Amino acid sequence: MSFTPADAARIRITGVDIFVYDLPLQQPFRIAIGTMGAANDVLIRLRTDAGLTGLGEACPFPPITGETQATNIAAAQALREVVIGRNPLEIESLLRRYGAFVHSNPSLTAAFDTACHDILGQAAGLPLYRLWGGDRTDFETDITADLDTPSAMAERAVGYVAAGFSMIKIKVGQGREADLERLRAIRDVVGSGIRLQIDANQGWSPSTAKETLKRMECFDILFCEQPVLASDIDGLRSVRRASPIPIMADEAVYGPADAARLIKAEACDSINIKLMKAGSLSAMRKIAHTAEAANLPCMVGCMLESRLALTAAAHVAAAHRNILWADLDGHSSHKVDPVIGGMTFSRGRVTLPEGPGLGASIDPAFLDGLTRV
Repeated sequence: MSFTPADAARIRITGVDIFVYDLPLQQPFRIAIGTMGAANDVLIRLRTDAGLTGLGEACPFPPITGETQATNIAAAQALREVVIGRNPLEIESLLRRYGAFVHSNPSLTAAFDTACHDILGQAAGLPLYRLWGGDRTDFETDITADLDTPSAMAERAVGYVAAGFSMIKIKVGQGREADLERLRAIRDVVGSGIRLQIDANQGWSPSTAKETLKRMECFDILFCEQPVLASDIDGLRSVRRASPIPIMADEAVYGPADAARLIKAEACDSINIKLMKAGSLSAMRKIAHTAEAANLPCMVGCMLESRLALTAAAHVAAAHRNILWADLDGHSSHKVDPVIGGMTFSRGRVTLPEGPGLGASIDPAFLDGLTRV
């Protein structure tokens, strides 16, 4: 299908389908501030009068964003009325119309925004990363060892290395001595050739973070994510100044304004950008541009999304050179993978699809079994 500028100006959203689905995990996912037993998602499908259909996924993570599947459903019903009759290609205009929903339900606005970008890519006949000028067809990703006993986390790390991963994210933030033991156990079994990063998920006070990071220096850690409360910018800055390990901001950065605030405060060395926090692919890219202007590198991360939303985030990572790291393993613990196409994930590398838009869809048989709002 070929679109002229006149065609693009005329296209309108004629229908919004809202689906509810849960993706059970192989085991509970534990971090310092909470535990999740499943990915409790909402799928958005936008239909247009041009015959194009766009998909987007919301994967709320209550311990971090405070939203839930129920709040996402309510927000989706409200936003359905906002977008009907609008042009899905006028993405920035639609984002302004979402208003405060971007702050209260960022994963849900991300789903609507992703669906619009999916339509945009299809109209242009290009995968999103190429539409944005990117040229990386594949890149490395880490894999996460969530909180458990040191021996269990070490055993998991051995399996990750055997599966081809050379970078492991280790969840910490649950007691200084226990965290040190976790790192010691993992470094002992994986050796010096595997890169390790840590994520405290706001689990430490500034004083605990400073002392703990000094004691962790011997484990050769690449960086530490969000050691203190997201609201404590002064604390984050003081930890950064004292730490021998570089500090990455995560929960402290939702949108580009947060990134600018932390950069101005000299509170971090890098930023983790997540679609479910940022509220849109557009905001993810603006964060990357803001960080690039300040010469800060970034990582693209995730919550517990399926490969649908992970593919959207992967397109962003492939299009920005200052995104040096990826943490796009959210689906690896799912018992079910309902996605057709999309990014592939093998031996520690993500490969982008070359189909137009997202290049991903949902298995029709899976879709038929979902609850529709």
